[in-house]
Amino acid sequence: MMNPPLPHEAPIGIFDSGVGGLSILRHIRAQLPHEHLVYVADTGFAPYGDKPEHVVAERSLAVARFLAARGIKAFVVACNTATISAVTLLRERFPDMPIVGVEPGLKPAAAATRSGKVGVLATERTLAGDKFLRLRDQITDATHAQFLLQPCRGLVDCIEAGDTDGTTALLRRYVTPLLEEGADTLVLGCTHYPLVKSSIEHVIAEAGHEGVALVDTGEAVARQLVRLLATGSLLRTPDAVAPAHLEAFTSASATALSAAFNTLIGIDPPVQEADFGANAQAA
Repeated sequence: MMNPPLPHEAPIGIFDSGVGGLSILRHIRAQLPHEHLVYVADTGFAPYGDKPEHVVAERSLAVARFLAARGIKAFVVACNTATISAVTLLRERFPDMPIVGVEPGLKPAAAATRSGKVGVLATERTLAGDKFLRLRDQITDATHAQFLLQPCRGLVDCIEAGDTDGTTALLRRYVTPLLEEGADTLVLGCTHYPLVKSSIEHVIAEAGHEGVALVDTGEAVARQLVRLLATGSLLRTPDAVAPAHLEAFTSASATALSAAFNTLIGIDPPVQEADFGANAQAA
């Protein structure tokens, strides 16, 4: 009978509704190159942003159980909508596991703005969440920054489909009004959006605006993960015998996720299709 792996040798689980979490995975691999990683793309159930909060929460819990069964030592909710809907529930159900969520970077954006106006690009579910609205109100009270909230219906779908023309058209529709209202800082409030950062910059330049800052919290998420692993003595040592490995699972097409890995972050891990065990659908 084989002994279970030592705690620090266990993998880190990273979860998103689709390929958006690859923007977080990129930062985690850069800061933790020696760690084993398991990535889950729940593309078959996406998008999360137009589903009721309780549905997203239950689905996120199902994915967490799937990853827990694979022996993960930490869990990264690399999805803004899932963080807003489910991170409190996940921490209740897995109290001994380090769990890192993703929140829109309102605080760094408020510090960066010169005009006092910050545009927030996110899904409808993220912008309607109580957790997000409380955060917005706290930072507004502390800094007097004005947050211009822009729900981006359909943008995640276009990014997932690799529809460059559709993505650019939607970005023009959503970004241009924020610039016209005086926003000089834009929060990329969905992990999908950093993957099309160059397109956002193109739309900004096209609109004749300069010096607009884009806020992406992926690096901060990776830093927080490093801190939690270090605190729990869970970091894998650089001199470990076995090289770090990455595997991925999807509730949709393995071929499509493999292509996304290759196109978006230039790697080619093994990808398998999987059933995460929850079939709840939006009402």
